[in-house]
Amino acid sequence: MLIHPVINPIALQIGPLAVHWYGLTYLAAFALFMFLGIRRLRHPPFVHITGPGAWVSKDVEDILFLGVMGVVLGGRLGYCLFYKPGYYLSHPLEVFYVWQGGMSFHGGLLGVIASMVWFAYSRKKPFWQVADFVAPCVPTGLAAGRVGNFINGELWGRLSAPDLPWGMVFRDGGPLPRHPSQVYQFLMEGLLLYVLLWLYARKERAPGQVAAAFLFGYGVFRFIAEFFREPDAFLGLLSLGMSMGQWLCVPMILGGALMWWWAGKVATPQLKTKFK
Repeated sequence: MLIHPVINPIALQIGPLAVHWYGLTYLAAFALFMFLGIRRLRHPPFVHITGPGAWVSKDVEDILFLGVMGVVLGGRLGYCLFYKPGYYLSHPLEVFYVWQGGMSFHGGLLGVIASMVWFAYSRKKPFWQVADFVAPCVPTGLAAGRVGNFINGELWGRLSAPDLPWGMVFRDGGPLPRHPSQVYQFLMEGLLLYVLLWLYARKERAPGQVAAAFLFGYGVFRFIAEFFREPDAFLGLLSLGMSMGQWLCVPMILGGALMWWWAGKVATPQLKTKFK
């Protein structure tokens, strides 16, 4: 049995300015996106696109900026709508109290999709081309976020077997060992998904298939991780003994599988090679 280390959430403080570890993990996520995005420009089909539709490093910077806005706005609104709709309908101003916490990955995903729609429209690029470019650059950012969760000792897992070697006692989780579900999510929907998706995306695929693989892969890994993650206390387990996170993953899994099949079905050899 392990004991979760008590880590000061403030990484650096200079006078009244406090830099939190969680904020640093967000910065790491954005830096990783930029790093991978520049390398993604060398992958087909993007390296072969020339003329007005060519991809350049400035596109990576712009889509990162829009994506950050989508994550923050979508993540907050998604949490309010998916997890506590009744409360926030009664207290609408508290939607803006972001310092109180409360973000939803699935809401952030919708926000990122909206930002990609705007980017594609404003740059006159095909939406699926934009989505396929972004998808392999996302999992490392998710991994960085789970590191922040672990440092903060939040979003811990369900009770584990007493003899589980890596079972961990969290300071706010009671005296019994729990699954370090943040680590599970870091490994599955972060590192493993990144490796699989990056390798898959290195070869040219039918438009939409890389984005579909991300939706399916994240949905599956998050669904599995939710079996070990403690459900939200104010929600508990819902129908069929599934958590809210699992229910939100169901449309991702089904939609990703259907979208991957559809993209491969309708794509012609010309579309697969030209990707225009």
